[in-house]
Amino acid sequence: MTEQTARTTEDRAPHSARTHPRDPRTAPRPAPGPHGGPYAGPGPGSVLQPVGRLRLDWPRSFADRLTAPLPGVRAMARLAREGAVRPSPEGLRDIPRLPYAPGPLPEAGPDTLAVTWAGHASWVVRIGGLTVLTDPVWSRRIFGTTARLTPVGVRWEDLPPVDAVVISHNHFDHLDAPTLRRLPRHTPVFVPAGLGRWFARRRFTRVTELDWWEAAELQGVRFDFVPAHHWSKRTLLDTCRSLWGGWVLTDPTGRKLYFAGDTGYGHWFAEIAARHPGISLALLPIGAYDPRWWLSDVHTDPEEAVRAFQDLGADHMAPMHWSTFVLSSEPVLEPLTRVRAAWERAGLARERLWDLAVGASRVLEAGA
Repeated sequence: MTEQTARTTEDRAPHSARTHPRDPRTAPRPAPGPHGGPYAGPGPGSVLQPVGRLRLDWPRSFADRLTAPLPGVRAMARLAREGAVRPSPEGLRDIPRLPYAPGPLPEAGPDTLAVTWAGHASWVVRIGGLTVLTDPVWSRRIFGTTARLTPVGVRWEDLPPVDAVVISHNHFDHLDAPTLRRLPRHTPVFVPAGLGRWFARRRFTRVTELDWWEAAELQGVRFDFVPAHHWSKRTLLDTCRSLWGGWVLTDPTGRKLYFAGDTGYGHWFAEIAARHPGISLALLPIGAYDPRWWLSDVHTDPEEAVRAFQDLGADHMAPMHWSTFVLSSEPVLEPLTRVRAAWERAGLARERLWDLAVGASRVLEAGA
């Protein structure tokens, strides 16, 4: 079940009742829930938790963290009527032009911050001497979609030993069981609250569950779990039973990488900037956004991604979450052309946009 198909199983408020926060200064903020909710957590400093500890004190549901209601019957009926779940034949015509340029992984030492885009939301991050995978999906196909549009940018055999994995949420295009089965079960895995049992059932032994604004540290690298405008679901019975969010990774020198995971646009970006100033690189989603009436609450479009980058106050942005799977109806090459145009309109320096091809790498030089 992909996120697109998972959304059609919901029966909550109709889409017409959704809010559409667009200004982080004025967006509505949900009330705190039974586990503290979005704004009842700690102040600017995240709560540090031990690595590898499963926790049993999570609430049954994290639905109180939603920043917009999930779609209901009327929205599902409209989606079925319009059939707007994949690009038109003209929109698929540019598949051969999707950027794909695999190359060797860069050399990386303790002072290196480097990223390699494997495709979709999967990155090979080299930070503080660690190799970290984000939402690793090395499968050719995920449940509910056609095969990948572009091959995986890094062969699994070419990966260095994986020191840690971060997971943003449990949708099938971000949590891929066949890929995770390839990892040694002692690999440290950092996951949202409520998702630890999924890994424990698969015999992973070093699973760290975190709530929003909590953190853990591994070999000098800090892993902070931060909010996102999204949701979670993997089966018919587990809607919002686990949390969703992004990650801020900080190396021993203080350089920060922000991995957004999957998110719509809203007030959280400004809040993340306030609590984690000085982000060096933001990995932000730019695809799977059309039709907007269906996806605007949970997926940024390219223009919103640029705005989120500005809210974050980051130094560089690397787009992701496009060019890999067909999850929505925009033309396959449109996210790239629109994000480049939005970047230019915003007057941002071109070298700050790392619009990588699948398989390409970039190294952030020391002091940059």
